[in-house]
Amino acid sequence: MKHFSLGLVTTALLLMWVDSSTAHFGMVIPAEPIVTPEKRSIETMLSFSHPFEEVGMDLVKPEKFYVIKDGKKTDLRDTLQETTIMGHQGWQNRFQVKRPGVYHFVMEPVPYWEASEDLSIIHYTKVIVPAFGSEDGWDQPLGLPTEIVPLLRPFGNSAGNSFSGRVLLNGTAFPAAEIEVEFYNQGQRAKAASDYHITQVIKADADGVFTFACPRPGWWGFSALSSADYSLKNPQGEEKEVELGAVLWIYMHPLQ
Repeated sequence: MKHFSLGLVTTALLLMWVDSSTAHFGMVIPAEPIVTPEKRSIETMLSFSHPFEEVGMDLVKPEKFYVIKDGKKTDLRDTLQETTIMGHQGWQNRFQVKRPGVYHFVMEPVPYWEASEDLSIIHYTKVIVPAFGSEDGWDQPLGLPTEIVPLLRPFGNSAGNSFSGRVLLNGTAFPAAEIEVEFYNQGQRAKAASDYHITQVIKADADGVFTFACPRPGWWGFSALSSADYSLKNPQGEEKEVELGAVLWIYMHPLQ
């Protein structure tokens, strides 16, 4: 009986380790990474998920969802429609594109309480979509509490390209930031060689700069993690740590 109990404890601890080692990602994924005259709209899907494993979590209606073009912000929160993504609550939006430009879509979520990590999670998530051949403004910071500013143009790239970005925290470079990287493994076509291969991990340099080569076509998510300088109450009313994520999604096209 003691041996059976030990086995149960070992299994429970293993499950806790697997759950806590899996990366969370805020996701803002457009149906198409580039807007062309043939399709003059951007449809985006918003979720909170484990992208490589396609394991979803419920995302309550975000605190904010907006688009920035040429420094002008347009609030899109009221246009969100509830939907199901990876079997869980998510949101979708269709934005009509009237002019050429580079469009930065940003989701600021309601804090997510993660009991297995004993903290709340806030992922400031963005994706950058060009329209009608424009490409000016893709490298502009948006003034988020934390964000990744691309150093490689974040569109018009092919699988195998190296992506570089700079992590900002409160508007300044975040030295030695830890960045988690995952591939959005739609349809589970890719297989991980081990659990370590699901989430790649990078350390930024002293200027907050990092580089990663994306080996497959599709959506790649980069999440730079930091601890907030404030706490939030958990469901029991206790003050707990807050994890901030600066999340950026980019698309790598197949090389024809």
